[in-house]
Formats: sequence, C-alpha cells, structure tokens
Amino acid sequence: MRQARLSRKTDSGKCYDRAYFDRWYRGAEARERRLITERKAALAVSMAEFLLGQPVRRVLDVCCGEAGWRAPLLKLRPTLQYQGLDSSEYAVRRFGRSRDIGLARFAQLAELRFSHSVDLLICSDALHYIATAELKRGLSGFAELCHGLVFADMFCAGDGAEGDDIGFIARRPAQYRRWFADAGLRQIGPHCYATPALLPRLDGLEAPPE
Repeated sequence: MRQARLSRKTDSGKCYDRAYFDRWYRGAEARERRLITERKAALAVSMAEFLLGQPVRRVLDVCCGEAGWRAPLLKLRPTLQYQGLDSSEYAVRRFGRSRDIGLARFAQLAELRFSHSVDLLICSDALHYIATAELKRGLSGFAELCHGLVFADMFCAGDGAEGDDIGFIARRPAQYRRWFADAGLRQIGPHCYATPALLPRLDGLEAPPE
C-alpha cells in the first residue's frame, strides 16, 4: 500500500506517519516489542477481570497507533469488542477499517463518548509525549469512558527509558499521580488505575491508602 500523505504532527513536531511506525515498530526489535505488549495485555486483562468478576468484553485503546494491542487482546479474549483511537491520520487511513481505529486527539477524550463504557481502557507508552494541558483535559474523560480498569504505562524522569526520545517529557511520578487523582483514578498496581465506578467494589487491601 502506498504511504498515506496525511499524518498529524504533534506539538513537539513529531509526525506519526508510516516512516515513524516503520522505524519504531518494525525491524529487528519488533518481536521483542510484541512480546512485551503480550505481557502487558495479560496483566491488564487479568487484573480487570479479577476486580470486575467477569470476562473483559469491551476495550478502548487510546493513542493506539497501528493497534499493536489488538491482536494480543483478541488472542486472550476472542469475543471482546476492541476500539482503538489515535491522532495519526496515516494509521487510521491504513488500518482504521481492518483494526477498528478511529481518529481522535487525546484532548477530545474529555467530550468523546460511546454507547457503552468499557471494562478496560488502555493508554500505553504515550502520556509522556503529550503536552500537559492536553493530557489533563483528556484524562478528565476517562472516568466516563471506562467503568473498570485503566492501564496506562509511561516513563517518568529518572526511569532510564530507551527508544524514541523526541518530544519526551520527563515528568515526576508525583505529577502523574496527582493528575490521575484529579480525574478520579486511583492507582492499585503497576500502571493500573481503578475508576470511580470500580473503587466501591474493592476490598480494603485491594487499594492502597489515599
């Protein structure tokens, strides 16, 4: 397929076009990246199902890129409904129909709603590239988009992250915790956050003290 000419630039000047995904998601490191994503998917699904007491049926994957999480999720739960969202016009044009990807900037999550909230909301390896104002705005919609678990992994200042450092914003962990708390989300495990709808279902030692 010809490279799509449409591709959205971020505030940092990054362009999530075909060349970007070819560089970071294919080639020699692609297999290791897939294995890491599979482990993350297993963690997120098992944690959500344990806390909800039922299989994960609906997943929203924001900042999904080419939907690298879709296959591992469907391998675990073949009947789940997957919806991806990304700001890359290239990714949506090339894979939107085949991989269920819609076009949306992160800030639009403050207003964007679907017919049903989801059991699991994923935002993987993305928040450390998003400007603060847009990040806080988008996070404000998570509690209505998801009634279960949010899985959002990111790197912070001092983590020693490797890979794409263009536009990387080195924030302190406390900043993310404060913004997640402001959005009604409470950390309950590695990169796992309970939504307000899920919190009342947790036992005393399933969530850390506030």
